[in-house]
Amino acid sequence: MLARFVREGDFDAIMCAGRYTLLDQQALDELLVACAERGTVVVAAAVMNSGLLANPTPEAKFDYAPAPPALLQRALAIEAVCKRHDVPLRAAALQFVFGHPLVVSVVAGVRSIAHLDDAVGNLRWSIPDAFWLELKAEGLLDERVPTPADRPPAS
Repeated sequence: MLARFVREGDFDAIMCAGRYTLLDQQALDELLVACAERGTVVVAAAVMNSGLLANPTPEAKFDYAPAPPALLQRALAIEAVCKRHDVPLRAAALQFVFGHPLVVSVVAGVRSIAHLDDAVGNLRWSIPDAFWLELKAEGLLDERVPTPADRPPAS
């Protein structure tokens, strides 16, 4: 639906919730292509996928429902790569979206000042390029998915 809006409307920016995340890149092939064609930038929201990427446990939610076992296993595999690189999973989830050149901002849902401080700290966390490369090598990210390691340094 968002891709259709972008193709048929005249939008400077759109918000994509939960469909361009470390766990779910459905927006890559249609929505982000349409945005590139129309010069529309993206605000990524719901990057924790209803909590699954904040705390992957059997009780975690994905799209506000119990997380399917296959997605829980994938989130746990991503978390294992995080641990090998000393990267908090929440930092990886928040920063992943900025690998795509059209993503200009992220919306992080917070319930308290502590959650806000956590989000800011995770956005500032230094994530080595080797982390993103390992996610691709492990098949946890498609080779086509741009990561922060693919972005040129800020000038």
